[in-house]
Amino acid sequence: QVQLVESGGGLVQPGGSLRLSCTASGSFSYIAYTGWYRQAPGKERELVAGIAQSGSTKYADYVKGRFTISRDNAKNMVYLQMNSLNTEDTAVYLCYVIEEKVGGIYKYEHWGQGTQVTVSS
Repeated sequence: QVQLVESGGGLVQPGGSLRLSCTASGSFSYIAYTGWYRQAPGKERELVAGIAQSGSTKYADYVKGRFTISRDNAKNMVYLQMNSLNTEDTAVYLCYVIEEKVGGIYKYEHWGQGTQVTVSS
């Protein structure tokens, strides 16, 4: 089973930056896809950025040019560099992993508990 722990959230002023980290631990097999979602009060959870094992990335339109997702496979970590933050970015950010086992026959989704990002002046 994969355990995901996020860190790096906090309070930042508009225009500021934060770097979120997600560390995977426990017993796991092949990680096919990792990414970041966010959920603000009263709104649905939405994809922010993702990265496949191939290195291919995907970003929500509203973060393109501002956020960057990256990996460190040796450390089992995923990062989200967030620049030019605005108040609309305020949300709980969650780490997400798709795990595949037995040659892709079994697939499992894993979620972290989330880290709060608050952008306010």
